[in-house]
Amino acid sequence: MTFRTVTVAGGGLAGSEAAWQLARRGLKVRLYEMRPEKITPAHETATLGELVCSNSLGGEKTNTTAGILKAELSKMGSLIMECAEKARVPAGSALAVDRTLFARLIEEKITAEPNIELVRAELTELPEEPAIIATGPLTSEPMAKALAGITGEDFLYFYDAVAPIVDVSTVDMTRAFKGNRYGGEGDYINCPMNEEEYKAFWTELVNAETAPRHQFEEENMRHFDGCLPVEVIAKRGEKTLLFGPLRPVGFEMEGHEPCAVVQLRQDNEEGTLFNIVGFQTNLKWGEQERVFRMIPALAEAEFVRKGVMHRNLFVCAPRVLDGTLRFNGHQGLYIAGQASGVEGYMESTAMGLAAALFAAAREKELPVPEFPKETAVGSLLNYLQTALPKSFQPMNVNLGIFPKLGTRKIKRRTERCEAYAARSLEALDKFMEDNRKLFTIEG
Repeated sequence: MTFRTVTVAGGGLAGSEAAWQLARRGLKVRLYEMRPEKITPAHETATLGELVCSNSLGGEKTNTTAGILKAELSKMGSLIMECAEKARVPAGSALAVDRTLFARLIEEKITAEPNIELVRAELTELPEEPAIIATGPLTSEPMAKALAGITGEDFLYFYDAVAPIVDVSTVDMTRAFKGNRYGGEGDYINCPMNEEEYKAFWTELVNAETAPRHQFEEENMRHFDGCLPVEVIAKRGEKTLLFGPLRPVGFEMEGHEPCAVVQLRQDNEEGTLFNIVGFQTNLKWGEQERVFRMIPALAEAEFVRKGVMHRNLFVCAPRVLDGTLRFNGHQGLYIAGQASGVEGYMESTAMGLAAALFAAAREKELPVPEFPKETAVGSLLNYLQTALPKSFQPMNVNLGIFPKLGTRKIKRRTERCEAYAARSLEALDKFMEDNRKLFTIEG
């Protein structure tokens, strides 16, 4: 049987994953990536799969919901998970990667796959079906307008921000210490502040000058609570940061707990670069250095990458998509990644994988699979279908979107996650067995 070529628009995590999954199932793929012809405000390279925010992909143990999702993706042969494992850097219980190596590995796999044709050009209108739109939260204006045309409504949008990165050799380790929360040497560099230092820092942070935005951005700005700029969190109250990215709980210094602790996390394989955890920001670049150097350990720090802020786009999934990430009224037009209404690297990857499976099933005339709601992937897909359109917001994987365990009550969150994980992976095994032909890799 001869299959039609599937177009995938966007070479980020979701698009790369979708192209890989389709190609491994014997389908020809034409993957479009507009970089370097056209660069986004947040990208720095033209490499496929470039991470523009944190280098952490979240928890990797199944006692977290992020870990459950990763376990499912690995079981289903995720390209992104395979490359992440090879590019990992120390990050405690999280999976963090050397972002340069990670992206290079993805691009090497994609370009070496004979069923994938990589086209370096911008798509300014919707391609012929079958197609998967995975242009992501930084979708260019022409494609955004094309998508808005078929949804029958304006795109919803929110804003995302990127944390600064420092040269670790310039961190004053006499004012910092290595360790994980609640003990142990650990992988994080922790920069404590006493009460006087914290209050001075907070005052300057809330009064610092932010980068200008266009008028239409100011009028319509919406933040996703999971990735708020640090200055926005600070403006909610003097102590708000102490319950968020600067929480001191679990750290002791000479028998007492510091007032605040700023954490740095390794950002590259060599361990020379560290990002400031939770410090996504829209401050002007000069203000970033001025204010963040008020953290004692960063007084002389060299900022090798400043924080930036950019617009993110997503569709109102429960209104415009069916249960298989396909646009209503279309036979073969899908959306994947963050633009589909999920939030997070691995959630975006999961939607790329799912969209590819749905498209492959239809192209190969196989039964279209229905992910079990008990799985992390299935729970995300269910959320996209069942959320209230009026208040729809992008969603991370979390226990709240999984079906309840029933009458069984487990107090500790980690134990609850393990119970959900056991049920999830059992359901996924059955799902893959029931769809054995779809999970048969060719070549």
